[in-house]
Amino acid sequence: MHTVWKGAISFGLVHVPVKMFSATEDKDISMRYIHKECGSPLSYVRKCPVCDKEVEWEEIGKGYEYEKGKFVMFDKEELEQISGQADKNIVILDFVDLQEIDPIYFQKTYYLSPDQAGSNAYKLLMNAMKDTGKIGIAQISIRSKSSLAAIRVLDECLAVETMFYPDEIRPVSQVPNLPGQEEVKEKELTMAKMLIEQLSTPFDAAKYTDQYRERLLDLIQHKVAGEEIRIAPSQPQTNVVDLMAALQASIEAVKPVVADTGPAVKKRPARKTAATTAQQAVAGDAISPTPIKKKRSTAKRKET
Repeated sequence: MHTVWKGAISFGLVHVPVKMFSATEDKDISMRYIHKECGSPLSYVRKCPVCDKEVEWEEIGKGYEYEKGKFVMFDKEELEQISGQADKNIVILDFVDLQEIDPIYFQKTYYLSPDQAGSNAYKLLMNAMKDTGKIGIAQISIRSKSSLAAIRVLDECLAVETMFYPDEIRPVSQVPNLPGQEEVKEKELTMAKMLIEQLSTPFDAAKYTDQYRERLLDLIQHKVAGEEIRIAPSQPQTNVVDLMAALQASIEAVKPVVADTGPAVKKRPARKTAATTAQQAVAGDAISPTPIKKKRSTAKRKET
């Protein structure tokens, strides 16, 4: 793995030298813009519109536009100094429970490994966090970007989750067209909960794949082989008007298929399960006791 950052974790007076590695990788398939006329890839040029010439990287600085056409300039050292990037320290401010943090705060995951002679302090921090069930909240600056960070134990390794600051999270009140206080129909709610129960399963990340990337790679291979590919357009999905019908159809679709075990054997009627009773109640079926049939008398009539 490529080292993206070197520094140290500090909590109290304990100092843990660490190296940082990116825990994730982008597997998007890269495309180039091509000039259709000649088939050449296009390039992007850093050009100054006033000097009318290309600008090299060493001639480029950073500036903030405080008024239209007016900028204040900054050099690299100034930005590093105020960001704390030169300090190279991850200072743990607090220890908290992971369950207290909403996932909306998390950005990107990095792995940390001990650097130099920091193995003992690294393992001490990791074991102490495992035994207490706590994670560390710290501030970190990576590539001139300051952010909060959560330090936690992940498979016998310390991991850093960079986080948004609270003022970077947009409030839910800004989301348009959220539903009001209308009551949900009890029958629809019961059916929806039954559907959720039938679709519930332990999380297994390995079962989920990027289907778009797989289809695109397959299409690329066919095109490289010179095959002409035409994909039929998919039928537009119509809006479902009857919500109850859609819920019922969804429940029927996810029911387990019973294997055919041979000729049917006459069995005693099965007891109604809670799910069956709920389905009947939702459908409006009245559950009434089975009427008892009177036995016909077998006694012979007296001869007259």
